Amino acid sequence: MPDQHANATPAASALPVDDARLDAAWARIRGRLREEVGEAEYRTWLRQLTLAGVEGEEAVVQVPTRFLRDWLRGQYGDRLRALWQAEAVGVRRVDIRVAPQAAPREATGAVDGAGLAEPLPATRPPGEAAQTGARAESPKVESRGDWAAPLDPRFTFDSFIVGKPNEFAHACARRVAEKPNSPGFNPLFLYGGVGLGKTHLMHAIAWAIRAPQEGIAGRSVAYMSAEKFMYRFIAALRSQSTMEFKESLRSVDVLMIDDLQFLIGKDNTQEEFFHTFNALVDQGKQIVVSSDKPPSDLAGLEDRLRTRLGCGMVADIHATTYELRISILESKANTAQVDVPARVLEFLAHKITSNVRELEGALNRLIAHANLFGRPVTLESCQEVLHDILRAHDRRVTIEEIQKRVAEHYNIRLTDMSSARRARNVARPRQVAMYLSKQLTSRSLPEIGRRFGNRDHTTVMHAVSRVAELMQGDAGFAEDVELLRRMLET
Repeated sequence: MPDQHANATPAASALPVDDARLDAAWARIRGRLREEVGEAEYRTWLRQLTLAGVEGEEAVVQVPTRFLRDWLRGQYGDRLRALWQAEAVGVRRVDIRVAPQAAPREATGAVDGAGLAEPLPATRPPGEAAQTGARAESPKVESRGDWAAPLDPRFTFDSFIVGKPNEFAHACARRVAEKPNSPGFNPLFLYGGVGLGKTHLMHAIAWAIRAPQEGIAGRSVAYMSAEKFMYRFIAALRSQSTMEFKESLRSVDVLMIDDLQFLIGKDNTQEEFFHTFNALVDQGKQIVVSSDKPPSDLAGLEDRLRTRLGCGMVADIHATTYELRISILESKANTAQVDVPARVLEFLAHKITSNVRELEGALNRLIAHANLFGRPVTLESCQEVLHDILRAHDRRVTIEEIQKRVAEHYNIRLTDMSSARRARNVARPRQVAMYLSKQLTSRSLPEIGRRFGNRDHTTVMHAVSRVAELMQGDAGFAEDVELLRRMLET
């Protein structure tokens, strides 16, 4: 190695230790980073790090773009320095630099935030790997580049439970997945409340589109939240790489933006999304967007953007029905291979009606508790384990609510509660509803009687005593009434 002047900057190859020892230290550092951040995060941000050498007490690592350099300095600079110091090879500082003459590669797969591309394997969810010949390398798979969000392998069309509230949105999503850019379906705009399945459908579309079919490579997909779109756009502005950002986005076959309502009030980001939208549609590329409201109700979006979003297919996802919630819970329990009594599933489906996400979370907690403590899942354990969730759904019990729940449970019409019909399949549920009204409300017997077709208070008294008598002699009937009571009072 040539001599250096005292004040000259040493070359990047001037190492304080032999190359073999330094390479081994760098390999261990990369291994620790991979373990700490996970495979997906490592592949996104850290895989392109290369060791240039050591200059005195400073290790020099290189990346291909300024965007990646700035991001890594802020997010991983301190950790890299700590790992180098732990290796005890004389390194006290780490400098992250842009590699000289880093030539862009063809955009054939994933694209990083500055527009450089690299091939991306056509990975499928673990359960479908055998069908496509692909191998799932991590729990979540990058959809396209470091600015795109990972796809969840649980969210496929096979795992989506279809019912009346979501059947139209599901059919539209299937159509787009099978034939992107179909007339009338570009863009596809999905909207609905929180936790009803919008994100599940978007992931399912992405998985289906990315899958190779009959020897044809899968299409490239960029899926991200509107918030992430904005942050990446701002980062591109700051790093003066907006052209690369635009080219990266516009090179994809399908662009998917989740929670578009986040762009309300973000005028500059709306402008960029509008131009990206037009560029992709003009090229015959597919756009899929989700929001909590339809385009016409998104006050704060530019009129031209709102108009373009509404010119394709707009599909809403309604609140779940009792039948759909039961189907979702049964599917979840079967997947977990845990025996959950039907009465527990019915109880949860009645009590947690706000969204699917909370419903599945409650069942997951119940199953985890049963597995950890080796106890069976019961109504009692359900009430104990989920007391906080159930309390959040508490409301004052009314006679109308009791009548509705009992009618649903026994599959009779609500009007039968106040009708003159005396058939046993109607009279018995009516008596149960009277019994529960006496137990769970502060209403007097005459008041209860009036709510049941202006019946006399003695009729209510007879119903209460008769139900109590039947509960003592019939365990199955007692369980039915107990289930209804729990659903109403907790």
